[in-house]
Amino acid sequence: MGGRDELVELLGRAGLEVVGDWRVEEVPPPQFAWRYVIAWQTEPTVAVADDRPDLIAELNAQWHRLATEAGILGGDGVFLIDFSGTGRWVRVRLTDGWDLAGVLGPRPGQPEFLTLSLDGDTMVGATTEEYAVWLVAVDRLGERREAAALAAAEESPQDRAESWEALFRGPRARGKLLDAWASGLWRNPAAPQELRHELWERARYGMYGALPTEVVDAALAHPDWRTRALAAEVQPNITPEQWSRVILAERDERQRWILTLLAADRRARLPEDTCRTLAADPSARVRAETARLQGLPASVSVALAADPDGGVRYAACGPAWPHLDAAARQGLLNDSEDKVRAEALLLHHLDHPLPRSVYEAQDIGTRALETCTLERDLAEHLARNGKPDERGSLARNLRLDPDLVALLGEDPDPGVRFVVSLRADLTEEQRAGIHYDFDPRGRYHPLDWVVALHHDDEAMRRLAASSHPVVRRSVARARHLPPDVVELLARDEDRVVQLFLAESCDDAPADMLLRVWQWWDGSLTVPDRPRGHPNFPRRDLVRYADDPNPRMRRLALDDPESTPELVERLSRDRSAEVRYRAATDPRLSPAAAARLTEDPHEHIRNAAAEHPHLPAKLLTRLLRDPGTAEAAARNPGLPVDVMRRMAARISRCS
Repeated sequence: MGGRDELVELLGRAGLEVVGDWRVEEVPPPQFAWRYVIAWQTEPTVAVADDRPDLIAELNAQWHRLATEAGILGGDGVFLIDFSGTGRWVRVRLTDGWDLAGVLGPRPGQPEFLTLSLDGDTMVGATTEEYAVWLVAVDRLGERREAAALAAAEESPQDRAESWEALFRGPRARGKLLDAWASGLWRNPAAPQELRHELWERARYGMYGALPTEVVDAALAHPDWRTRALAAEVQPNITPEQWSRVILAERDERQRWILTLLAADRRARLPEDTCRTLAADPSARVRAETARLQGLPASVSVALAADPDGGVRYAACGPAWPHLDAAARQGLLNDSEDKVRAEALLLHHLDHPLPRSVYEAQDIGTRALETCTLERDLAEHLARNGKPDERGSLARNLRLDPDLVALLGEDPDPGVRFVVSLRADLTEEQRAGIHYDFDPRGRYHPLDWVVALHHDDEAMRRLAASSHPVVRRSVARARHLPPDVVELLARDEDRVVQLFLAESCDDAPADMLLRVWQWWDGSLTVPDRPRGHPNFPRRDLVRYADDPNPRMRRLALDDPESTPELVERLSRDRSAEVRYRAATDPRLSPAAAARLTEDPHEHIRNAAAEHPHLPAKLLTRLLRDPGTAEAAARNPGLPVDVMRRMAARISRCS
């Protein structure tokens, strides 16, 4: 099935109106409902012979009768539908002239669809068999799921052993299924280290973790270029010697350039002899990337600054400048390439004042206004008459005279005033006197000059009282702060200050951490804060088990006094985030784990698939399905001998 527009168009042809927003419905996904329709033991509620002349009309009539009797068509006529393997429920309502049997299938009169009540407890499905179309009505779906989960949990050690053996019987696992096994086993915390290292080539994440030297050697010498490139891009455990071997062994110029670029981007330090070899490479772009390498010998950077190619000279200009004599510097200032001359000018005027005549005659851009030492005439002219982008760059110049800073603090452009307001050389009284626009939802990096003062308690006291939110946010990023500063920032009116304190400061108070938790549960960069903070409350959390805020209900299971019964109860919570917390709790029962493998939300189903209490029969079923096998292979409850047999199967098919 195509995208949403195609789906809506097809539903419209079937006489169905899509109702409301698209969402994850709080009922088990369609794949779990289909099994009641297509299982080998299924008996039809109604079978309509496929040679009837009025087949489509009869099917529509019978479906409508069954759906009405089952209560699927509620008071407002809204129900859920899935068809043709879309894999998602859509809320719909019948319109005049509806025709499900004639449209929702590969051909008219061969319907394949499921209809479900909004509470997920009753369904009517249609499927085409050899000589008839079956309509299957099933009620009490919730009760049936509960019974199935309880039955699955009642397994003996012999049952588990038979389930593991069954995993390797029948059709051999191949292709995408083995890829999923490899990726899952790679991330399985119970998998032996040597087994994981056997899977690096096939596992999706295999290259991202630190690998043994011999495995990195194999990856970097792999005959497939994509494998070598990925290893160079993401493998954290590459030695200088390995970088040297992989780059110098590369015969293809483009690929050698890419590897050198990756080494420079990753700030790799290469052996000196390798640097010299690359500096003499026939490819100009390899030589240009060589100029960016960390720890490049001064003599090599000086040689590259005199390279016949302008692009190489440009790349080498900055690294070589401190080591160049006056004649070499002058040569770059007079270079035939515009970009080389511009770069040399910027470097020259770091300590030689830049005159207005040179700035206006040379195309060196506004970067010069930020970094260079400026003659007073140029700085004053731009502060009064420059364009907004020039004045904004000028406002970042740390060498600017105080009176010009004050002038820019009253600039008509709010962006310029904002830049001035962040300067390190202002007193807090001066900063408070600048009128600037501030978007509390904007992303602002911590100010370098504030970060440099994090170990100065008096500076932190002064800056924590600043009127500027970005300054206070930067203070809150300190690892440790005096108690009075912590107390002040923990009550800050800008809640991002409190968030940064929770993420960065080990002294953040418990009451503030709990307050931040109610609206923030972690980021990609700091995923365990505030809940993982050492000062986060750990006791007296059971009282939140009935809190109206699901974020607070989650905390109840963190309390040492919480019980397995509470885990069971919260595994049925109406909130997905609370159910997810229960699905990751080590006390989750096998029956609850089995039930949660059919949760509406994929991340909860995956968490249940990874739970060590999941019954083996269900786990092996998930391991045989490419859509669920990766999560199932992450399950630490897999016996090590089973993991080894899976890895052996993967190796034989690689």
